[in-house]
Amino acid sequence: MAKKISLSQFKSKVRQIENKQRQAVNKYNQEVRRYNQKVKQSINKYNSEVRAHNTRVRANRQRLKSEINKLNRQNYSTKHTVYQTSVIKLSRSYERVDKLSEQGSLSEKYNHYLDLSEKEAANSAEVMNSLLSSNDVVSRPISINPELKNSLNNISSDLCDRWIGAVYALNPNNPDAARHFCTSSREIITQILEIKAPDSAVFNLIPSCTTTPQGKPTRRSKIKFFLAKKDIDDYSFESFVDEDINNILDLFQVFNDGTHGSAGKYNMEQLASIKKRVEDGIFFLAQIIN
Repeated sequence: MAKKISLSQFKSKVRQIENKQRQAVNKYNQEVRRYNQKVKQSINKYNSEVRAHNTRVRANRQRLKSEINKLNRQNYSTKHTVYQTSVIKLSRSYERVDKLSEQGSLSEKYNHYLDLSEKEAANSAEVMNSLLSSNDVVSRPISINPELKNSLNNISSDLCDRWIGAVYALNPNNPDAARHFCTSSREIITQILEIKAPDSAVFNLIPSCTTTPQGKPTRRSKIKFFLAKKDIDDYSFESFVDEDINNILDLFQVFNDGTHGSAGKYNMEQLASIKKRVEDGIFFLAQIIN
């Protein structure tokens, strides 16, 4: 037999049910508001990042354009011809990558590396302009970049120490500046490739990779290895990274010849430009492998 309840008990039950319904609705509305707030924050963050990216792109493009135009206005000189050719090749290599980006052929995961790539191309042109100029106006101090220092330290503390020593050696009064800086910097690049792309790992991921006459993976194969681990597979970008390293190595040759040959010592502005070119180049490589 069903239990009888009074009218007041019935109304109390109804109120309890209504309260539970209101609580459920309020909880749902709160969750919706929290979700909408998170979505709004994500959209604002994305839009902020897009604006910052576009600002960097415009600034980088303007700087690259300015440096290339300045280089084209320079009086022709047979001095540093090899490096000037390297600068032009790097610029054209970047233009091919940039064109792919403009056509939408590269996904958003390339954006960060494209920013750095444009900076690399601009840096190489800036160094060339500095080498052809005799102005001794220091626009930036020769100091240790903390970002690169941390990146190298994450790979090997020895590489970090080598870079610190290389930068400290950059002094126009140091007769051994070129040898010290170039030897240390070249060794850093070589060791980054060896440490982070051991031959066995490269062969395991890319069994048919291109090898040297000694049977070791080529530098280009190691670059391909790094990019493959990031799920980045584009021949033009791979070529740019390889060309970028070539450009730095060509600069080492210029630096050595200039310091010990007839060109004499470099001034502080030229040393600062050389240091920045190599520094950002090593940082670019470190960003790709990490």
